[in-house]
Amino acid sequence: MISPELLRRYPFFAGLSHEEIVSMAKVGSAIHVEAGHFFFHENDHLDNFYLVVEGAVAIVIEVPDQDVEHKLSGQLTGDLQMKDVVISAIGPGEVFGWSALVPPHGATTSAKATTPSHVIAFDCRELLQIFEDDCRFGYLMTQKAAQIIRERLRAMRIESLAHAVM
Repeated sequence: MISPELLRRYPFFAGLSHEEIVSMAKVGSAIHVEAGHFFFHENDHLDNFYLVVEGAVAIVIEVPDQDVEHKLSGQLTGDLQMKDVVISAIGPGEVFGWSALVPPHGATTSAKATTPSHVIAFDCRELLQIFEDDCRFGYLMTQKAAQIIRERLRAMRIESLAHAVM
């Protein structure tokens, strides 16, 4: 368990009651990682979503490397040299891994620490059970996840437009 007071500092948890913040704290655990650590890769099954306390995390997608000449056979079979493209930078107070809250719980991107980072991992298996028991809390967290999704889609659209012009 982490301190409920730690969570209270961050805007993502605004609007939650004391009991709801305590519930979040009970399913949270602190994790320290080095730069370069991948929290998850695209299509991984997610059991946690994360809050960045210190450091920075890049939300990345893999795209074919346009600086490499790809053979026709590779284009047909999907055997292409890929590169990571950062679509969003996540800093202190921001959350990532929201797909753990939404069935089928598969990662839609990858997440990689770009600096040594301190994050809180929230166990979504336990959290989803809490939401079943308290539908209002579950609805509120779903709304918060939807706001994140909206922002990430906007960032992805902007990033894809930037790559389209290159």
